[in-house]
Amino acid sequence: MNEKRQVARHRALKGGSIAFSGGARIDCVIRNLSETGAALQVESPLGIPNQFTLFVNQEESKWSCHVAWRSANKIGVRFLRSS
Repeated sequence: MNEKRQVARHRALKGGSIAFSGGARIDCVIRNLSETGAALQVESPLGIPNQFTLFVNQEESKWSCHVAWRSANKIGVRFLRSS
């Protein structure tokens, strides 16, 4: 398989939450992570918007994200740069 990412991702197993419109949150597991994006495991990707904020549990990290791909229980995201 051809690797399309510009930066290699590293395996991770961190709890997180996806936050969007009006304070709604969905729990997720961060399965891999890089400087530019991540793969998130979710119960279902249905209802998750194309842009959201990802919070990492037990850290003060948060990223604005854009969905790059979706599967049955995973979402690939790119981190958006602040301007």
